Amino acid sequence: MRTSVYLFLSFLMLIAAGCEDKKTKEKPEESQTVEKVIDSTPEQKAKAENERLKKKAGSIIESQAELIPFLTEYGKNNPETRARISTEFGDIDIQLYRDTPLHRANFVLLVKQGYFDDTMIHRNAIDFVVQGGNSDGYETPKKRQRIGNYLIPNEASPNHTHVRGAFSAAKYLEQNISDASSPFEWFIVVPERGAHHLDGEHTVFGRVTSGMDVVDEINKLKTDDNEWPIKNVYLEVKLLD
Repeated sequence: MRTSVYLFLSFLMLIAAGCEDKKTKEKPEESQTVEKVIDSTPEQKAKAENERLKKKAGSIIESQAELIPFLTEYGKNNPETRARISTEFGDIDIQLYRDTPLHRANFVLLVKQGYFDDTMIHRNAIDFVVQGGNSDGYETPKKRQRIGNYLIPNEASPNHTHVRGAFSAAKYLEQNISDASSPFEWFIVVPERGAHHLDGEHTVFGRVTSGMDVVDEINKLKTDDNEWPIKNVYLEVKLLD
């Protein structure tokens, strides 16, 4: 009796196996599995690269030796030439020059890395210059360390002089016989006569296109003995294109 039951159950299993839906094992047609791949735009690639740099271990620019190739390549991928410096007194719009490529690329890098956020006007020389890119907060040195310790080679040109509204790079005076630029600090020339004694020694890498009235208002502020404004003027910087 048990043998008959066993044979009967075996027979039912064979029938069930024969009725299995073979479609579940068929390989789907290639046309059903191919997805169209769209290449990223240059803007998307540049954004992704800037995000990667924010997460990079160590400094973004790790040595002076790699500075020029890094900024040259960075400048190709990040072509922006306009920036806006926002203050409580209003906005200052800047046109960056393409023929000072290292300075332009470096400034764009700093903006995209958020370096200038919460920095301030740290020097206000009456009827001379308004200078920014530093602060008295502990975050600014940390940002500088993350970006790198380097100097930008001088790119001064007779085509760009220190007229009123010139946007120029500050520099460290100590042991700087090549007039290389600080990567982090800039200044705007205030007087109508300009500041042409700085020509050649500092790199003018842009100009104010709108907002010199804002610069003039800042230049009226009282300062301490080190020309630091008694009233803090915080900055926000963004790129316009």
